[in-house]
Amino acid sequence: MAAASLGQVYHAHLHTGEEVAVKVQRPNLLPVLTLDLFLMRWAAQWLGVFLPLNLGHDLTLIVDEFGHKLFEEIDYQHEGHNAEKFAANFRDHLDVKVPLIYWPYSSRCVLTLEWINGIKLTEIEQIAAAGLDINALINIGVTSGLQQLLEFGFFHADPHPGNLFAMPDGRMAYIDFGMMDQLEETTKETLVDSVVHLINKDYLDLAQDFVRLGFLTPETNIMPIVPALEAVLGNVMGESVRDFNFKTITDQFSELMYDYPFRVPAQFALIIRSLVTQEGLALSLNAQFKIVEVAYPYIARRLLTGESPQLRRRLLDVLFKDGKFKWNRLENLIAIAGTDGNFDLLPTAQLGLGYLLSTEGRYLQRQLLLALTEDDRLHTEEMQRLWQLIQRDLDPGRLLNAALGAIADLSRERAAALLPSFAITSFRF
Repeated sequence: MAAASLGQVYHAHLHTGEEVAVKVQRPNLLPVLTLDLFLMRWAAQWLGVFLPLNLGHDLTLIVDEFGHKLFEEIDYQHEGHNAEKFAANFRDHLDVKVPLIYWPYSSRCVLTLEWINGIKLTEIEQIAAAGLDINALINIGVTSGLQQLLEFGFFHADPHPGNLFAMPDGRMAYIDFGMMDQLEETTKETLVDSVVHLINKDYLDLAQDFVRLGFLTPETNIMPIVPALEAVLGNVMGESVRDFNFKTITDQFSELMYDYPFRVPAQFALIIRSLVTQEGLALSLNAQFKIVEVAYPYIARRLLTGESPQLRRRLLDVLFKDGKFKWNRLENLIAIAGTDGNFDLLPTAQLGLGYLLSTEGRYLQRQLLLALTEDDRLHTEEMQRLWQLIQRDLDPGRLLNAALGAIADLSRERAAALLPSFAITSFRF
């Protein structure tokens, strides 16, 4: 049914009747790939001497990372375990399908897995004939890609069109889990930081993110780089945040690498490849597609729900700048998050209220009270704009239940201590 450089895929049935795909590896791959990688590494070492230091420095490391993943890819048992880990991550996401692995019929060089009856994402006419919504499929692909990078940290490093299928029921199926990678928790957190800092145009913080991610060495003086980042990336959003795209970022960023000591960490070669490939696939399905129309609502929703202390701290970083509360940023977050059909403001409000009433939220309580009265005026206009933005989504009855639920989650002593202070604050206003 299919052939590639590493193996062939056959359509078959088990004796028990299950429809399966049998992936068979080509013979003698190990010595062939070992020689190829040796030659690539030798070429990288030889070329690195003639390239600028920042471009040639990590070239052999990138080849090593690629080689490491390639040797993992020819171990089909490893691929099977990757598929099961990927499926476990998406077990609560009904729009993503991962084929089952049939271990009794699998080995290091043969992988037997559930047959996927789907349509390749490049076959647009067939997708339309099946009555499937192309934009819905794009949303699933982009959102699941962001979840892999920013939530699970375990991502598909080869999401080309041959590995993604539209299923008749509207789900998207992933196949071929040979090339995967795992991100550390700190890397995931810093990636969220960098997106927030880029959108908020906080270029000093963005330069520090590049240091933490390994694009700049710790001893690099970042002060000359900050204005360069602003000059190159300042217009990356275009007229609005919706004009943002990853290809523009990579094209603009490549200009900086010739003049400043940026380098591409080996792991990020796979991340960049994955992001650009996914965006290119989405654009092939819909030429008007803007990745940020899906990506930023997802990130806004993640920040607003704040299910972890790290994300709650990042939300504070977004909402406060130089000690002042940025009302427009909160409005933008809610408005953009609201464009995501999966975003329900009420659970977010309940989470936010619960956080505000918690011990961890004491700082935010003080800051919000100051924000309401800063610049020697009561910020009623901003509050009214926020209420107009959210009132259609907040039924009073549901809102009261959410508030009671948030208070119920507190200890009795903590709730008793909080209620008088809030009553006093309300009386003063």
